Amino acid sequence: MNITGEDIRLLDRDTEVEFEKVFKANFKNLHAYAYTIVHDDVMAEEMVQNVFCRLWEKREQIQIRESVGAYLYRSVYHESLNYLKHLKVRDAYQTYVINQMADSNNAAYEIELSELEDRLDLALKELPEKCRTIFQMSRFEELKYQEIADKLDIPVKTVENQMGKALKLLRLKLVDFLPAALIVLLMN
Repeated sequence: MNITGEDIRLLDRDTEVEFEKVFKANFKNLHAYAYTIVHDDVMAEEMVQNVFCRLWEKREQIQIRESVGAYLYRSVYHESLNYLKHLKVRDAYQTYVINQMADSNNAAYEIELSELEDRLDLALKELPEKCRTIFQMSRFEELKYQEIADKLDIPVKTVENQMGKALKLLRLKLVDFLPAALIVLLMN
């Protein structure tokens, strides 16, 4: 662990340069720790970045009562566990969907799927252009929010807000098809 008493003072000062020093001094070890939990190099990196982003965004509200190192390791641990729980839920739902599809009548399923695709296309066309673009990049091109923000040269927060808006509007437009819509989005 590379965190020193000086790091605690650095975090208290509220400057990007000093925060970056703490990030650079600890990223590698935290990444290795996250990797031992999630067994995925890219996701381990994302877990650590999420922890540091949250720490930076909430630096004025967070009060670290123990060492900064303990705080960072515990945060990475919880972030990694939440990711693994998410994977477990997603896998369980995909298994459920596959079983439901196998049990459903194929002709009725095809008709419903066709109708859903038509309604989804219509609902997507009704979204504001920027909102639709961001949604399509996220769901169909499978880009992460940061990648979308970089491509469109906008803040990540804007991507998050636009995705929230898109999902809310699509939920309203596709409420009759919600279980089937999830299948289509998961399959794409």
